[in-house]
Amino acid sequence: MMLDQARTLLAVVDEGTLDAAAVALHVTPSAVSQRVKALEQQTGRVLLIRTKPVRLTESGEIMVRYARRLAQLERDTMAELGLGAEGEPARIAIAVNADSLATWFLPAIATVPQATPIRFELRRADQDNTATLLREGLVMAAVTSAADPVAGCSARRLGRMRYLPVASPGYLDQWSHTALPTLVSEAPVVVFDRDDDIQDRFARAVTRRGGASGARHYVPSTEGFRDAVVGGMGWGLVPQSQAEPLLRAGALVNLAPDRPVDVPLFWQQWKLDSPALAATATAVLAAARAALTNRSA
Repeated sequence: MMLDQARTLLAVVDEGTLDAAAVALHVTPSAVSQRVKALEQQTGRVLLIRTKPVRLTESGEIMVRYARRLAQLERDTMAELGLGAEGEPARIAIAVNADSLATWFLPAIATVPQATPIRFELRRADQDNTATLLREGLVMAAVTSAADPVAGCSARRLGRMRYLPVASPGYLDQWSHTALPTLVSEAPVVVFDRDDDIQDRFARAVTRRGGASGARHYVPSTEGFRDAVVGGMGWGLVPQSQAEPLLRAGALVNLAPDRPVDVPLFWQQWKLDSPALAATATAVLAAARAALTNRSA
């Protein structure tokens, strides 16, 4: 595959449209279209569905993974030979769940040695869905709940992120005569977004029946989610590192101290000999050992 075609395919996927890719590459939209068509002719496969934004076919996902590896290898090789553009940073795209992003992950990548400059591009996704971005070739690494490695990737255990079922004292006053199974199944609940099922899983474990059927408030921000629970909008599962100071201050009450919820997390990354990616992985694994629960489990 020609390197220009690889760069063009990646630009189209990253920018979302052929026109935007043309601007990023400083070529005409016609040139972008011709390069993509040439690549499709070489492979004998349709790679892109030309919607706005473009969507990858299954063959396109395979080609993007290959193209991104090729581009990273080129950057690393040029850097080792001293032929890269001076000061040009390595690009490391990572998918990470919102709660890790808001707690331990940013301090982790801040410790990556900057002998070789790195430009991080973080994509937020639920931990159950971050592996999808890895599979599609949109990121090089991911914090994910998937233990089985994506094709062409390695997987290492990070630990367990612990969540505590909490509510505000004022909220509990309204439900003071309600047993825990009834509260978590019928009382208002705060949910991160429509992909978030951790509250439902907790409710099913407590009731041994269905999930949380009370009124739902969707708050797609880790800090906003915490503040909504503190404000009495509903009960919810808050990361332990965020919940504990509020529990000590009396702003939150633990609904079930003997029932924390642990979500296993894994670090998946391409099997690629990249110094920048290796340095990032080392920093993330070290931070996870310090921040997450059941590290050796």
